[in-house]
Parts: sequence; C-alpha cells; structure tokens
Amino acid sequence: MPPRAPYTGAYRKLVLALDIGTTFSGVSYCILDPGQIPEIRSVTRYPAQENVGGDSKIPTIIYYDQSGTVRAVGAEAVGEGLEDIIEDEGWIKAEWFKLHLRPHWSTALDSSFVLPPLPPNKTVVDVFADFMKYLYACARKYIQDSHASGTIFWASVEHHTEFVLTHPNGWEGAQQARMRRAAVHAGLIPDTDEGRARVHFVTEGETSLHFCIQSGLTTEAMMNGEGVLIVDAGGGTVDLSAYGQTQTGAQLSFQEVASPQCHFQGSVFVTNHARIFLDALLKNSKFHDDLDHITKCFDKTTKLRFRNNREPQYIKFGTARDKDPQLGIRSGQLKLHGLDVAQFFQPSILCIINAILEQCKITSKPISTIFLVGGFAASDWLYSQLKESLEPFGLDLSRPDSHVNKAVADGGVSFYIDHFVTARVAKYTYGMPCSVGYDGTNIEHVSRANSILQNAAGYDRLPNRFSVILAKDTQVSELTEFRKSFSSIRWPLESFDALEFNLMCYRGCSTSPCWRDVDLEMYSTLCLITADMSQLSKLLHIRHHGKRSYFYYKIEYDIVLSFGLTELIAQVCWKENGEEKRSPAKIVYDHDILESALE
Repeated sequence: MPPRAPYTGAYRKLVLALDIGTTFSGVSYCILDPGQIPEIRSVTRYPAQENVGGDSKIPTIIYYDQSGTVRAVGAEAVGEGLEDIIEDEGWIKAEWFKLHLRPHWSTALDSSFVLPPLPPNKTVVDVFADFMKYLYACARKYIQDSHASGTIFWASVEHHTEFVLTHPNGWEGAQQARMRRAAVHAGLIPDTDEGRARVHFVTEGETSLHFCIQSGLTTEAMMNGEGVLIVDAGGGTVDLSAYGQTQTGAQLSFQEVASPQCHFQGSVFVTNHARIFLDALLKNSKFHDDLDHITKCFDKTTKLRFRNNREPQYIKFGTARDKDPQLGIRSGQLKLHGLDVAQFFQPSILCIINAILEQCKITSKPISTIFLVGGFAASDWLYSQLKESLEPFGLDLSRPDSHVNKAVADGGVSFYIDHFVTARVAKYTYGMPCSVGYDGTNIEHVSRANSILQNAAGYDRLPNRFSVILAKDTQVSELTEFRKSFSSIRWPLESFDALEFNLMCYRGCSTSPCWRDVDLEMYSTLCLITADMSQLSKLLHIRHHGKRSYFYYKIEYDIVLSFGLTELIAQVCWKENGEEKRSPAKIVYDHDILESALE
C-alpha cells in the first residue's frame, strides 16, 4: 500500500468506525490533524474485559431490567457471578439483534433458526441506539485515557467527529436510515441535516477490502491484472465482494467487478444446528433443562476448537456428578461424534463454496485469490474445508494471520480516509413505476386492456409499467448519474407543488423487466422520493384536450439518481427557460410509508 499523504483539512477531526456485529463488536478510530499522516488505531480496553489491553472486540449483548433500563453491556454482560443477579431481578437479554434489522425481502432465515426476540417494548432501533451509546462511551474513555491531555483533546474533536457505520452487503437504504436514526437516539449526532451528514455507511465487504489493502495482501494477487474475492464470514452473515485494481500514476483505486452477495450463514447458524441436535439428543433426559447452557458451552469452546471430524468432540458443561453413559455424558462432559459436529458446519460451508464459485463466474476480471476474514474465519475447520474444496478449481484461499476480528472496524476508518473503491456494481435493477399510453395494436397492451385508466387529460393509460433507470450488474462510478425522463398530467395546479415517486427494485432474473404484473413478487419499493416542485408549478400553463374537453396541467422532469456512493442520492431536474434546474429530493425509508406505498 502506498504511504498515506498528510491530512489536508483545515481543522482537527476524529473518525470513529463502529462495527456492530451479530456476535461481537468493536471500534477503530483515527485522529485527523492538519499536516499529519493519519494512523488507524483500535479501542482495546472495555469494562470487564478479561484480556485487558489486548482485545479489540466485545460481545454484542445487552441486558435490560424489567423497566427497560440498560444494566449490562458487552463484556460486562458475560461476567462471572452475573447469573444470580439476572435471575433474581429478571433481567432481559438482547443478543443477535442485528439480524432483526435484515431487509424484509432478504432470503428468509431457516425455519429451524431460533432468533432471540427483542426485549419487550424495544424496537431494533432502540437496541441499536443503546449499544451505540455504550460503544461511543467506551471509545471516548479509551481515547481520553490514551492521549496526552485527553479531556482537552476530546473537547477539541467532540463536535467534529465523523462516524462510519458498517453493515452487511445485503443491507440497503432502509437499514441505513434506521441505523442513522439509532445514532441520533444514542446522542452521537444532533438530529439536524449537518448532524446526519456526519454519519457514513460502508458495507462489511468493502471494509474488509480496505483492511486487506492496508495489510499488503492485495498487491501480489493483482499483479497479473486479476481481481480478488473478499469473503467476510461473520457471526450472522457471510459477505462476498470481488474487486479489481486500477492505478493512475501513484493513485491506487479499486472497482467492484461483480455484484456483491450476502448470505445468512454466519457462525451463529452453526450454533443453531448444534442446538437442534442437542435438543433431540437430550429430549427425554434430566439434562434437557440445561439445553441453553450446554449450547452456550459448545459455542464458546467446542465450536472454536473443532478441527477433525474423525475424532470425538466434547462439551464441558457440568461437574463430576453429571453423568449419563447412554447419552455419552461423563464427569460433566458430553461426548459427540466428530462427524456430527461437522454436520453443524456443513450448511455454511456448502453455501460459501457455492457462492464463491458463482461469484467467480460472473466477475469481469479473472479471480484466483480469495481472502477469508471475519470472526468466523478463525474456525480452522471452516478454513480447511473451504481451502480443500476450492483448490481443484484453481482458487487459492488464504486468511490474514492476525487481527482478522478487527478487519471491519479498521477497514471502516480506511474507507473514510483512503477511499480506495471508486466504482461499485448494481446488485439489482432499479427503476420507477409508471403508466404508458394504451396502444390497441400492441399485444402486450391488449392483454392488459381490463386495467386501462384515464389520466387527468382523458387519455387512456396502462399502469404497472416499470421504467428501468439502472440495470443490474452495471458498474457505477461515484460520479456517474443515471437519469430518466418522465411526465405527469394533473389537475388542479396545486397538486404539482410536491411530487412523490416510488423508487423500486427488481430482484428477479429478467434482463429487461417491463411489466410489474410479471414476476410480481420480485418487485419491492426501495424508498419514497419526495421533491418540492412549487417553483416549477408557477410556470405551468393550462392545457386543454379538445376531444374530451378536459383541462389539465402537464409537467416534464427527469429523475436523477447517483448510486456510486455507499448511499443513494436523488434529484429532480427540469428545464426553465432553456436552463436546467435541480431540486434535491428527500429520500424516505420509513417502513409505514413504504407499506402504504405498496398497497
């Protein structure tokens, strides 16, 4: 990686990257001082952490009391001696809550998967906000304790802090909007346009690329013009992202060379398969009441140590008095066949192998190098099985030899300060619902004649048309705008003061989707775009349709979308006296509004 240039900003800034994972979370940061070369650091001290000063992750767990007040978070929530307090006071545990944020259209979780419910009277935004607030407090204390004149230093950056929030490849604008709302509730930013602009989003796949670049892992892999595939295997999701390198002079940049993937097959699903097996095994025994505890012991020890399916595996969960030879329990240890444990991993392994092979087929650059990162990557069994299965295809799988658990947090900071990725690939086809003038000679129109509607001017129109603005698998640079012309006929004039548009996604297989009544289940509303058009409406002139004596107004405009950044940007454009005018559009992801828009 080329050396970083000194920071050229006018004043000091702090960049905080919050990696809130399904099972573990962490924070990395960078102080941007004018004239100084930026350096990425990790928060490595948290309350109640066992490995003091040496661990950059804490469990993603929160305990609430019966009144909904936060009582224990992170390492504090798994501390020794806490069980009695939890039981006596009825504390409620929130874990794996990140998966409650998943998109509604995403692949359904396996029906056998037990996703812990959110605490009563808590939304996923509430829980995210509480966890963000805790991470922020930990980062503030760590930075104040670690830097000279810490309190004075913090005061200088507190209101000049940029937040990078990481999320799985499959998350979209609706999930980003909820995370930003959580950041407001947590007190990280004020609820103003300026405050919200200090929150930035990046996929975990892209952060992992930045981490690999920092570690010097991509240089050799791309020497022959090939791309690399990053597999970020975490607690909840497995994200796949393929990149190719471009370089102009000393400027190093990367582009996505295939649409990214996101699969719900992270390490918690291995634990879930173990739980199902143990539930059946212990069903009619006295140990069935200990199912949660035994599963937890498997998750903390047996799962991590598993390397050989030919040897028996053990779950140490009790004392010497706990035994049942028929179940394989002796001295508080449950004996399992190695082949059974291997089956717990098998769905995740098969999913990742198939996803890698699929990704390599569709990339615009050949792929032979794959990097496995993320917390799940620490599993030797996962790594060995993937490596062995991929070698016959000429694919070389490797994993960074250290700090794989902080790849996302460090990469989040690098995303902000290094900005290596300059082009991304559209995951789906994006467009607008619209109507089209009825044509009695068009067989497609005739087959839909029973849905004809009349607009305000009295013309026959067919609804359910889909106008594509950006096609799937299109490579999009950050500066590229995609635009489409539309017109709208209304009466009266005041109805034009504000326009609303549904931006939709088509997630099906067709390369040229045209009608929304075909593959109906493959369409979903991504967001609602609203624009103030009151200035333009004042310039409109009344029109008249002589045949039917209708009076109406007509407006012509372009929808302009920028997809190349990690967040969608929308504008509405029109011509005024031959000059293009633009109105920034507000993008609304509110769930209730989206639901009503779909009706």
